[in-house]
Amino acid sequence: MFRELATRPIGITDYLLASAQGMGNFLALYRTESAGAHHGMAEILATSFAYGAVAGVASLFLMAAIYRRLGARAGGQSTTPQVVHVLAYGGVPMVASLGMWVLVALLAGEAAFVETPRADLEGFLVLLLRVQFIAYVLLLVWSVVLQVMGFSEIQGLALRKAFGVWVLGQFIGFLVSLFLAVFIEILFPGALLHFIPQK
Repeated sequence: MFRELATRPIGITDYLLASAQGMGNFLALYRTESAGAHHGMAEILATSFAYGAVAGVASLFLMAAIYRRLGARAGGQSTTPQVVHVLAYGGVPMVASLGMWVLVALLAGEAAFVETPRADLEGFLVLLLRVQFIAYVLLLVWSVVLQVMGFSEIQGLALRKAFGVWVLGQFIGFLVSLFLAVFIEILFPGALLHFIPQK
């Protein structure tokens, strides 16, 4: 699949896939923050869609720059569009998880964004939330596998080396994101609080 995309320029599909991944990541973050205990479903969804779309596209290009450099250092060769395609299309399973998040939110309401389900929650909804979480983890693993295979294919690296590149890239991406968050907080105190519903 990635060889077929190799010659294509970055297009609207890449942006849409990245935006959807960013939305799904924001919804997952809100669940770990138990945002549903203090905020309405509509607010959580609206915030996720607005900020998640922007963050998804921004992180796509940040990670593409990181992975292109790491791949070159590992002996591989790739262009920025090729790496963007791997990250965007390799994340298709996470786009499916966005659909699951929205469906579960519509059925369970704010309970979908609470880390530990309330004791008075219906048995069906508790089961639904557990199934959704397991499916999310499986889709995440599938996405990682696709991206590693994609890097191996476009950069001409062995799967083991491509996996090492992927792991190192995630670590560097986390450090860069952390640095940017601290930098933004220093320049604009309290600015990041707008991105995450607070208690």
